[in-house]
Amino acid sequence: MHDDHETSGRVTLATVAKEAGVSMPTVSKVLNGRSDVSRTTRAKVERLLDVHGYRRRAQPASRSPLIEVVFHELESVWAMELIRGVESVAKENRATVALTESGTRHAPAPEWLPGVLQRRPLGVVLVLSTLPEDIKRQLRAAAIPLVVIDPAGDPDPDVPSVGSANWAGGLAATRHLTDLGHERVAIITGPEDMLCSLARLDGYRSAMAMAGLETDPRLMRFGDFHVQSGFAHAMDLLNGPDRPTAIFAGSDLQALGVLEAARVRGLRVPEDLSVVGYDDVPLAQWSSPPLTTVHQPLRRMAEEATRMLLRPDDPGTAAQRIELATHLVVRQSTARLQRA
Repeated sequence: MHDDHETSGRVTLATVAKEAGVSMPTVSKVLNGRSDVSRTTRAKVERLLDVHGYRRRAQPASRSPLIEVVFHELESVWAMELIRGVESVAKENRATVALTESGTRHAPAPEWLPGVLQRRPLGVVLVLSTLPEDIKRQLRAAAIPLVVIDPAGDPDPDVPSVGSANWAGGLAATRHLTDLGHERVAIITGPEDMLCSLARLDGYRSAMAMAGLETDPRLMRFGDFHVQSGFAHAMDLLNGPDRPTAIFAGSDLQALGVLEAARVRGLRVPEDLSVVGYDDVPLAQWSSPPLTTVHQPLRRMAEEATRMLLRPDDPGTAAQRIELATHLVVRQSTARLQRA
């Protein structure tokens, strides 16, 4: 006597094979990410699997007790916070964590997908801003759950994701500076093609408007979240008599670059220049002076994402978006503006 689920699964695969004009083993190769299938055949089979709503039944015994985390770069300090969050929940569930550095901040490299289909992890955590349709489709067909940890902004609505309140963070950072009497406030946000950068910039603009202050386009810069871009933009901003009296850096790493630029320009922080960062990575409290910053709950974001992965299948949570709060942490890199 056959298991109903298995029978219905076989019928579906047989239907897909027939409609695609290929054999059952070819359909199986597509599902398992095998490379010995032509691109045209693979695309045709994947489309039919999607049309028929085929979902490979999870087989716990055949799965690796593995959670795969995919970054486009692993050099950032905040990447370590995310890894620690995934690790803590994985350990509770007796799973191990595998790290992959692949592709760009918008998608993993093409060669990543066949590998993950063969590894068959419990699930995949992607630290990316968007995810191509073919990757989503193939992971779902292979019953490999995915969650996006999304510092970058706003992923597709059909992808479960965890993010944080970037607009509110930008607002809080800038309001802190305007409340201290600063009127010439500069911002060095992140890349222009990342929604988190634009959301923090919008928060900055809103805070300036609330304080009745004009925004000067010369004081608004797009960086890349790394130390060097904070340093380079700050060196330019601080060059001249009409310099800003405060800088909001869109990451703690950029804020460290701003602190170094202030030192090179002979300015004291916070007496001559107030500086606010973003993320609140552990390093922020050890800078000189300790950094006022916006706390982004990176570790908790990773914990929530991993729990979403390991949660039993539930149609109500299949495309859930969790957005965690940010808050300002005041240390010693900001002070009230001293009027001449």
